[in-house]
Amino acid sequence: MVSCGFPTTISTTTIFSANKDNKTKEDCGQRPQKTTGEVDIPLNLNSEWLKRTNLTNKPSTPSCRAAKSKQVSQRPFEIMSSNRKRKPIRVWVDGCFDMMHYGHANALRQAKAMGDFLVAGVHSDAEIEKNKGPTVMKEEERYAAVAACKWVDLVVPDAPYITSLDVMDQYDCDFCVHGDDITTAADGTDCYQAVKDAGRYRECKRTQGVSTTELVGRMLLMTRDHHHRRSSISSINNEDLSTFSSSASKQSPETKISHFLPTSRRIVQFSEGREPNPGDKVIYVDGTFDLFHVGHIEFLKRAKDLGDYLLVGVHDDQTVNAIKGVNYPLMNLHERVLSVLACRYVDEVIIGAPYSVDENVLSKVYKVDIVAHGNTPSLPDINDEDPYKVPKEKGIYKEIINPAADLTTDSIIERIIEHRKRYEERQLRKNKKAQLEAEAEKLEKEASKR
Repeated sequence: MVSCGFPTTISTTTIFSANKDNKTKEDCGQRPQKTTGEVDIPLNLNSEWLKRTNLTNKPSTPSCRAAKSKQVSQRPFEIMSSNRKRKPIRVWVDGCFDMMHYGHANALRQAKAMGDFLVAGVHSDAEIEKNKGPTVMKEEERYAAVAACKWVDLVVPDAPYITSLDVMDQYDCDFCVHGDDITTAADGTDCYQAVKDAGRYRECKRTQGVSTTELVGRMLLMTRDHHHRRSSISSINNEDLSTFSSSASKQSPETKISHFLPTSRRIVQFSEGREPNPGDKVIYVDGTFDLFHVGHIEFLKRAKDLGDYLLVGVHDDQTVNAIKGVNYPLMNLHERVLSVLACRYVDEVIIGAPYSVDENVLSKVYKVDIVAHGNTPSLPDINDEDPYKVPKEKGIYKEIINPAADLTTDSIIERIIEHRKRYEERQLRKNKKAQLEAEAEKLEKEASKR
């Protein structure tokens, strides 16, 4: 039984018919029925549970791809003749998705844009430990985080670390998408070599400026250097700096401390751009949403259930740091905004929302019907007043009981601190591995030019 301090189930949504324009999907024999509904992911996830759910149902005809290839001469993702409807393109993506961040979400967004239906395979803790090192988030938490991403249509738990053509065929996926970098297994082999050899590999642009390794480094360094307005950095242990900054910059382009440079285009790509319909009940919630995790996801889902349109306020770096101190937030404002926008329950975000919910928040953007907050105590504002005083006086304040409230940004940091030595060793291994992968990538590019 996996225990992480919150309840036996995490309510997530796995969408099987995600195309909002209801594009016709051509069945291939006996593909499992696609339904839209709630899927509870128990924390003691096991194969028996998986067999009972649609989350990992495989087509009952494994040779579905082969059967289709006999019927038509075109590749599966080409347009059929005018008297046949186009077969929806099914895309496979896999990964660890540890401490799922906007870089992961952007990869999923790009992959979904290449097709119609996105299948996301998530590796187990055991597979990642063997090939990469310890994870920060437990596998059930990672499964739930990926399921909450609005571009994902189906989650496949315990996907093999080395991408398998057989597994892709089981889910009737036409091709696999990965970032423009090489990922290797424990023995140094390219995890996607078989897919590349089969001509079923596509690349998307890797998001610069963020990685799980880099976020762990921020926690261990305890600096505020990632905030948008630079603050004076408190004293840092020299040994830590040599481990996570100087040596990282020499050995690995991935693990050095970097700064995310936001663009309006990226925010537009992540945004739904939808306004409330007439008569919609607008729900407002606000927060830091640092290291966006399953606790946040469950809270947002329950908030969305209160109405029709969820408006989320994300506080800026200086406000958060003034209230929480130390090196909070660990992710800067725009990093946190993108993580929130990627959540399927969120309709719109106020960037740099005020800490105290005032009349401007309640009426200037949209007319807010309900202001919701979790069942954890809220810290007073800089005037030592309740930040929810106004909505409480108006009678529109509602408290949400969050079953995942024990999973917080602080509890994630505690995991890192508790296993600090293991993560330090992981960082050093990652540096060496990233250096080898960079060299292999360079050789591959040189070979492709010949």
